[in-house]
Amino acid sequence: MTNSSDYTPPKIWTWDAPSGGQFANINRPIAGATHDKELPIGRHPLQLYSLATPNGQKVTIMLEELLALGHKGAEYDAWLIRIDKGDQFGSGFVEVNPNSKIPALMDRSGPKPRRVFESGAILLYLAEKFGELLPPDPDARAEALNWLFWQMGSAPYLGGGLGHFYSYAPIKIEYAINRFAMETKRQLDVLERHLAAHAFMAGHDYSIADIAIWPWYGNLVRGDLYGAAEFLQVQDYTNVNRWANTIAERPAVKRGRMVNRISGPLNQQLRERHDASDFETKTQDKVEA
Repeated sequence: MTNSSDYTPPKIWTWDAPSGGQFANINRPIAGATHDKELPIGRHPLQLYSLATPNGQKVTIMLEELLALGHKGAEYDAWLIRIDKGDQFGSGFVEVNPNSKIPALMDRSGPKPRRVFESGAILLYLAEKFGELLPPDPDARAEALNWLFWQMGSAPYLGGGLGHFYSYAPIKIEYAINRFAMETKRQLDVLERHLAAHAFMAGHDYSIADIAIWPWYGNLVRGDLYGAAEFLQVQDYTNVNRWANTIAERPAVKRGRMVNRISGPLNQQLRERHDASDFETKTQDKVEA
């Protein structure tokens, strides 16, 4: 790998060497399946294939919130997809999400199975399916959707930008880290100013906008993302911290964060979830890492 100060882009880019870094073994410039592997199917209408990254946490939190609201139809099986091992390139997963990214959902509650992929699309789909966590008032609904799509457009700068270059890249590039740190702090300031006048992202009520944003920015300011809290001086964003800590105390959020998790304390990991009782038995502790 060439030092950034000595690098001149070629006239035509070619994929002739691994990119380096933590996920170099699965990064490639083409799509499609690399191997045949069918996805498992459990007994519930909703089948989730995921990992507890911030994007994965969005959907498990949403499903746990729906169950807490009494929607039995939101019962789900959550199957672990090890993106570090290339599970997302299995033929069955690619059929559900041709983009080979988690999370991916199959809704088998109707006469024909329906696939839903992209985390924001899944949140919106579930909100409309169950009539929850998306305000019915047109103004509040528009505000919730504004912030839902803000997150979908903004978080790649936090994850693929700052997260990659600060935590995962094989070399530390000053320009890249500075560029994405500046953008991350700008985004935190956007949230800080908005939350100074609002309890939640869409106003007084908790919604899918909060569920989308919290796993990224809530985890960040609480010190649970990329180890970058001190680097970014996140304590300065007092309104974001207030919002993040309030949401972190919700029982459904605590449960949702555990599902498909493969790191951290074992008592905070529920590698696969097939029943609400799994949170109590924690049989996943016996699963070999």
